[in-house]
Amino acid sequence: MKYLLWLASLCFLCLHRCWSSGANAEDFMLVGGPLRSSDSAVDDAFDCSYPIPPGSKEYFEYLQSRGVTHFKVLLSWTQLLPTGLSSQPQQAVVTCYQVLLKQLLEVGLEPLVVLHGPTVPEALRSRYGGWESKELVERFQQYAEFAFQKFGALAQLWVTLSDVNFDGQREDGPSPLQNILQLNKNVYQLFHQLFPEKGGRLSLGLRASDVAILPQIKGATTMDFLSVHIEYNCGSASNFAKELSSLQQSSGDLPILILKMTADGCSDNQFQLLGNFLQALKNNGLRIVGCDMMDMLGRLDIQDVPTSHDISDYSGITKSYQSVWNTFQAQTITDRDLFLNESFPSGFQWATSSESFKVEGGWSEGGKGETIWDRFGHENKVFDNQTADLACDSYHKVDYDVYLLRGLHVNTYQFSISWARILPSGHRGSQSEKGALYYDKLINTLIESGIQPVVTLYHLDLPQALQDVGGWTNTSIVEAFKDYADICFSRFGDRVKTWNTFSSPWVVSHAGYGTGEHPPGVKDYVVASYQVTHNMLKSHAEAWHVYNDKYRKTQRGKVGIALNSDWAEPMDPSRPEDIAAADRYLQFMLGWYAHPIFVDGDYPATLKTQIEEKRKKCPLSEPARLPVFTSEESKRIHGTADFFGLNHYTSRLVNSSDGGCNSGPHGVGDFQAQVDPSWSSTASDWIYSTPWGLRRLLNYIFNEYSNVTKVPIHITGNGMPTEYSGDTLNDTHRVEYMKSYINEALKAILIDGVDVQRFTVQSLMDGFEGKQGYSQRFGLHYVNFKDADRPRTPKQSAYFYSQVIKQNGFGSHKSDVFKETAMTPTYRLTSSSSSSEVPSKSKLVWEKFSQQSNFKTKMYRYGTFPRGFSWGVSSSAYQIEGGWNADEKGPSIWDTFTHKPGSIPANANGDVACDSYHRLEEDLYMLRALRVNSYRFSMSWSRIFPDGHRTSLNQKGVDYYNRLIDDLLAYNITPMVTLYHWDLPQALQNVGGWDNADMINIFNEFCDFCFATFGDRVKFWMTFNQPHTIAWSGYGLGQMPPNVKNPGTAPYRVAHNLIKAHAKAYHTYDDKYRKTQGGLVSIALNADWVEPKDVNVPREVVAADRALQFQLGWFAHPIFKNGDYPDAMKWQVGNKSELQGLSETRLPAFTEQEKSLIKGTADMFCVNHYTTKIASHATLRLTPQSYEYDRDLSEAEEGDSPTTAISKQRAVSWGLRRLLNWIKEEYGDPEIYITENGVATESKITWDDTARVFYFKTYINEAFKAYDLDGVKVKGYIATSLMDSFEWLNGYQVGFGLHHVDFTNPNRPRTPKYSAHFYYQVIKDNGFPKPQEENYLFGHFRKGFIWSTATASYQIEGGWRADGKGLSIWDKFAHTPLRVFSDDNGDIACDSYHKVEEDVAILKQLKVTHYRFSISWPRVLPDGTTKHINEAGLNYYHRLVDALLAANIQPHITLYHWDLPQALQDIKGWENDTIVVKFRDYADLIFSRLGHKVKFWITINEPYNIANVGHGYGAAAPGISFRPGTLPYIVGHNLLKAHAEAWHLYNDKYRATQKGIISITINSDWSEPRNPYKQEDIDAARRVVQFYIGWFAHPVFNGDYSNMMKTIIRERSLAAGLPKSRLPEFTPEEIKRIKGTYDYFGFNHYTTVLAFPVEYGNLQHYDADRGAGTIADRTWLDSGSSWLKVSPFGFRKILNFIKEEYGNPPIIITENGISERGAIDLDDFHRSYYYDQYINQVLKAYLLDNVDIRGYTAWSLMDNLEWATGFSERFGLFYVNHSDPNLPRVAKTSVARYSTIIKCNGFPSGPHECLSPDPEATSAPLPTDGTVIFLGMELSTSEAVTGLNTTFALLIVVAFGAICSTFCFCKARKQSKKNSEVSKF
Repeated sequence: MKYLLWLASLCFLCLHRCWSSGANAEDFMLVGGPLRSSDSAVDDAFDCSYPIPPGSKEYFEYLQSRGVTHFKVLLSWTQLLPTGLSSQPQQAVVTCYQVLLKQLLEVGLEPLVVLHGPTVPEALRSRYGGWESKELVERFQQYAEFAFQKFGALAQLWVTLSDVNFDGQREDGPSPLQNILQLNKNVYQLFHQLFPEKGGRLSLGLRASDVAILPQIKGATTMDFLSVHIEYNCGSASNFAKELSSLQQSSGDLPILILKMTADGCSDNQFQLLGNFLQALKNNGLRIVGCDMMDMLGRLDIQDVPTSHDISDYSGITKSYQSVWNTFQAQTITDRDLFLNESFPSGFQWATSSESFKVEGGWSEGGKGETIWDRFGHENKVFDNQTADLACDSYHKVDYDVYLLRGLHVNTYQFSISWARILPSGHRGSQSEKGALYYDKLINTLIESGIQPVVTLYHLDLPQALQDVGGWTNTSIVEAFKDYADICFSRFGDRVKTWNTFSSPWVVSHAGYGTGEHPPGVKDYVVASYQVTHNMLKSHAEAWHVYNDKYRKTQRGKVGIALNSDWAEPMDPSRPEDIAAADRYLQFMLGWYAHPIFVDGDYPATLKTQIEEKRKKCPLSEPARLPVFTSEESKRIHGTADFFGLNHYTSRLVNSSDGGCNSGPHGVGDFQAQVDPSWSSTASDWIYSTPWGLRRLLNYIFNEYSNVTKVPIHITGNGMPTEYSGDTLNDTHRVEYMKSYINEALKAILIDGVDVQRFTVQSLMDGFEGKQGYSQRFGLHYVNFKDADRPRTPKQSAYFYSQVIKQNGFGSHKSDVFKETAMTPTYRLTSSSSSSEVPSKSKLVWEKFSQQSNFKTKMYRYGTFPRGFSWGVSSSAYQIEGGWNADEKGPSIWDTFTHKPGSIPANANGDVACDSYHRLEEDLYMLRALRVNSYRFSMSWSRIFPDGHRTSLNQKGVDYYNRLIDDLLAYNITPMVTLYHWDLPQALQNVGGWDNADMINIFNEFCDFCFATFGDRVKFWMTFNQPHTIAWSGYGLGQMPPNVKNPGTAPYRVAHNLIKAHAKAYHTYDDKYRKTQGGLVSIALNADWVEPKDVNVPREVVAADRALQFQLGWFAHPIFKNGDYPDAMKWQVGNKSELQGLSETRLPAFTEQEKSLIKGTADMFCVNHYTTKIASHATLRLTPQSYEYDRDLSEAEEGDSPTTAISKQRAVSWGLRRLLNWIKEEYGDPEIYITENGVATESKITWDDTARVFYFKTYINEAFKAYDLDGVKVKGYIATSLMDSFEWLNGYQVGFGLHHVDFTNPNRPRTPKYSAHFYYQVIKDNGFPKPQEENYLFGHFRKGFIWSTATASYQIEGGWRADGKGLSIWDKFAHTPLRVFSDDNGDIACDSYHKVEEDVAILKQLKVTHYRFSISWPRVLPDGTTKHINEAGLNYYHRLVDALLAANIQPHITLYHWDLPQALQDIKGWENDTIVVKFRDYADLIFSRLGHKVKFWITINEPYNIANVGHGYGAAAPGISFRPGTLPYIVGHNLLKAHAEAWHLYNDKYRATQKGIISITINSDWSEPRNPYKQEDIDAARRVVQFYIGWFAHPVFNGDYSNMMKTIIRERSLAAGLPKSRLPEFTPEEIKRIKGTYDYFGFNHYTTVLAFPVEYGNLQHYDADRGAGTIADRTWLDSGSSWLKVSPFGFRKILNFIKEEYGNPPIIITENGISERGAIDLDDFHRSYYYDQYINQVLKAYLLDNVDIRGYTAWSLMDNLEWATGFSERFGLFYVNHSDPNLPRVAKTSVARYSTIIKCNGFPSGPHECLSPDPEATSAPLPTDGTVIFLGMELSTSEAVTGLNTTFALLIVVAFGAICSTFCFCKARKQSKKNSEVSKF
């Protein structure tokens, strides 16, 4: 071969010199090529179907250096145009050929381009036929034109067709020859038209054997030279010169290019060919311009060419590195950085990523085990002593994170699983279900959002428990990892289809066990680092095989590994040593892991050799110990990857160095790595922006690894950090980094043919970046780590990335084919109907709803809206767009108004607003994330027509709306367009605005243009938004632009014009566009609901109806009813006008024609609603004339509802349902869209907008009730608004947005609020599907279940001084003024002291098995001590117990229920620790007297209330509040000790004989976080529970106070300067004495609260220690007690808490119930509902959760003195009539329900004998306490008695009179008869 090369070179030189010596000769062409691939068949030319072969440029340089001047490039028609259409090229192939041509030109070779070979491609032949086909000829001509356009600038010599076969002539029709010749002629003409002055030449190629037909060819076509294929045989060399001569003669004057010369029959030592060529070229008669030299070169291929630096002989360089380096080393910077504006292949995966320890937080949540990063951070080894304890709080924010992903529009999300969260100890036996549930939720939420999860099993966060036994250095970890992987595959593999076993394992080996920079901080690069790699490789392989063997067949997923690697280039490219060093760098970094997996199951030879040589050189200081794989291990490792995952960030310049005997890669590898100072730096001293390195590394991997095993490459991590502070949102550096790196990946795919299938940007959001903590930001989203809510805000890089994803790269974006909008464009004109009555027939809405109880009104309704329901958000042009004068937009009336100082708070304006005009992608991001299916926005009239008229059309404004509409449709979001949302062009206002009737036609002109321009895509139009606001606020009150203050007439005129303008626009659409566009048109009307002050007063109902007619009916009545105003309006305004002395009404009149045109001009009813008002009749003034006074009514707020940030706009959710019903009844049951509904919050409320969540939760539910219960045709709901914006007269002081906008930042960053995530869930669920916990459970409690009810002595007994009873603290408290509501007291209470029989009778009626009551300590021991025992008091309890037992009811006695003897309080009561003994003595007495009959005991009821309410807040006896920081804890301490002593007394002295059980009753609410996504709120909820139930339960059940209480109180005490904790400490003996003092868990529960953190500073009290505030969810039903909300789900949760926290003790629920206030109604539906729901939750806890529940006690048996609220709150199952001296007990309806549950021992699932009909209770209202209904009048008791006595007296008189009258009548009759008889006689 070397001899042939020498010969070829000699030939080139001779030929070149001979030819160039000719004086007039053209430059002779020595032609090489075409390029062939080493793995192709010998005759297959390179066709760009795969990358340009490595070393091609070296090959071209070599040919040029040997004299070759031209190089053949054979284009592939089928590769360039697979479909045959020039409009559908394969762009990657185009780019490939362009690169190839440029490479030739760069080395000095002229391309000779051949358009096509001799044969028709089969794909085209099957479609069009052969060259006889005219259509094929046309296609080729189009192809030629395409090729000239794409490559004409890079080549001057062209051949249309080579080696044309002219056989197969046809007699019929055009022959192939004729077609080809004509085709060539056409192409020739086209070529020279396109390139007239460039000196280009074009030829047609044929074989020399076709010389006979040359004259025919020459006459029929045109060419600049002739190209021929000559065959030469060494056996008949003499014929060669003759053949050339014959060819020349036949061609005439045409120059000849020997395009292809084939030599046959020539051995290597036969050189006649060279001689014959030289001889032929000496023949001056030949006009040969060039010849093919490839056969003379002996088919020299790329691999035969030595590299420029002769590095092929340098043994230290791998072939792959050499190949890649050869390809790219000569690139100029311009070529290297050339941007490729093309698209990625279809189906390319776009991803972003996160890692568990960087984002999750929740470091100890759900039983998660400690990780090495937890330990590392807690040991203060991270920057600024930061930890990952909270990080981004992603553990609680799955919805937040997936929201960002939807906004980005990625189709893939890569995250890692925390091993320690799944297996806290690292081993299979410790599996945590809560951890698995977190990942279940994340995976499910991703899939629901159309995002594929990619899961990394291990990313640096090893369980600390495994590290404690050696971690990755311990071989046992292989089996542990295998088990962990198995669990993950089994649990998640049905949904996860792509797995990375490890991510960046090199970092673990290098930084974790080598340098020790990362945890676990091991510094051992000699042994540990290599052993770690060894074990990780085996772990990876075992995991892969687990998947392959157990799961692949069913789950069909892929498992790979994500390896990290820099790209390495030689510091000095001229030094082979540096090139080899760069190669070693890659082998030591990437090859360490990749080579065993992807090549041969073993470490790279370079690595092994280098280590072995170092070991020999350094016998005294071993630099590295590389473990050895057995042959079985190698086989098991080799091929264990379905893809090659690559994490790549930067590059290095590497030079060769002597590493000596130093350990580590630099020492062992004998290299040093540096960076070029010109490279762009980042916040990390490790990462420099070198994007070209990615392309080169991808090529290297393709050659070295993935091409071996034929697996694709996934880029699993690429990104860069920015600094923690600075302009963090406007991250242009990251944008440039991403743009260039993604483009390099594109080049690798399209130009180099590397199979890259995914690009992953690191990372989704800023996080905990390892040792750097939070000081570096990698995220596409900014995370505010100073805010506990960890809000996430998209950076500019996020929007950039979403654009790249949208375009699938960088090619020109083609508009998507528009999908059908979500709305069905059916329309219906309202049928004719009469005007409203006064009041309207719709008054039945008040009749239906206003008598409902508050409880029933607020009952939540579960269910979903109909399929196709429209969910949307809204905005309006002036509020969000900004760009007030951008691109020739005209000023609007709002521009004029806001530019006047003092008009708006803080002189705010909409000049920039949210800058949506320039930030369309940012708005689309939010809409994508929300997944709304409609977006309501308005068009700025003055942006489209700057002066209001069509003649001023502004195309740039039109373009903006076109882009918005197109993009909405691309994301399947229906545009809902408002044509006018208050921003009138100022030019039109200058001529009167809406007070000018000309506006009707002017507005129609604008509408007509919009319908015509956008109507092909917009199918939902609203002409006006809130015309009432325009008319009244703009032209009446003058508060809003145009600020006309003319309240008496202008509003009516303006409204008149608005209605007619709307109607005209509607008819324009109807007449011109509806048939073709099929859209809907309406008007958006605003309406408050109006409730009459007293629904029972007719004129108040009329006033409420009038208020609605004046607001909503003003516009709705003409449009939806009869074309005219409501009669109520006409009547009122007409009468007022007449009274004002006017000759005609101020309300304009419509003509009959106008009525006809107006009526029915809406296809649906659009209503904006925010609040409810209370109306009452009023006679208002006649002057000045005013729309407001015309109404004759006054309006007030609905005072029981929450306020909002806007005055007089309370959140009254139930009003929406009533309004929707009113519209249904009033306007003929139209289809209704709620086009605005939302709530304002103050601007300081940024993202944690709980109030807005409650608002949407309640309002949307009321809309659902209207649909589901009332049959209202609710079709859509639009939340107001998409984001905070310019809120009209409030400026930026309030916000309505689902997204917070920072108006102080020029980028106007948008951050999703809590409400955005809530609203997304509503949309996803299409309403409110019933939660699992709300489902009813049928079943029964255990046999022998305790069914009880309860009372307490002070609350019911009365007899406060009877029979020697002593005073209690409650006696004194109640007799102290202002302590108890209404000055009530327990002096008599329910008089149970005297009504044992009556109480037992109602207990029997209730069917309880037990009765819980308390003993009054001062009734038994008047002074609290056993010095004096009051036997009379004891006898009462004996009687009660005996009566209970006689009724087969077990007594359950509470020893202490808050009524301490006052005598003991006088010596400091529970504060004095001597009370412990006194309580023990009291208990001893009771046990001894009653214990033989009583088997159930409670020592103390609710010690929390005694300690904190009584001694902290002072709201209960003894009413102490001046030492809240210490006294409650002292009292609690003594209560616990007293309980323990009483328990031990019973246990030691009485249990054996009395055989009872005894415990303490602890009360607690359940607490949920106010914001469930927020760790801070979750922690607050935990504190609430621990400080409540845990305060007393923890010492009794677990021993001592909880660590949480002890730690918090101690730290706060010391911080305040106190010497020790305010929480007393138990001695070890006391802890032992208290722990376990229970036989069951006595538990009182009523409600649930929502907790959030509150910072009290250094205030020292219980609430400050707890550090939490609480609220209730507004959807929870009310009771008669402000603190008690109906929240049954919390009951089950707290019962489970007791089970988990205290070892599943037997639980007896000793109190649970609900109160009411106000008028007496024995039909206590709310109580039946409460017991039903709460007891069912108890059943769930028992049956489903295995909570050991033994009994349930309803509070309370009867209404009684409810402590400080007196008798105003009533908890009883039985009503006690305090207006009757006998205090009768009357059953409420709840008695029947509770007794049925008791009879059934639960809830039977079907017919059951226990379900007998409930006894009926009086449903008529009974008098409130202190009043009675007498003869229809409500009278006081004394008045009623007087009335009764008077009536009785009158009855006596009447009766007496009647008797007297009868007597007199009888007597007279008798006398008459007597007289008659006498007379007769």
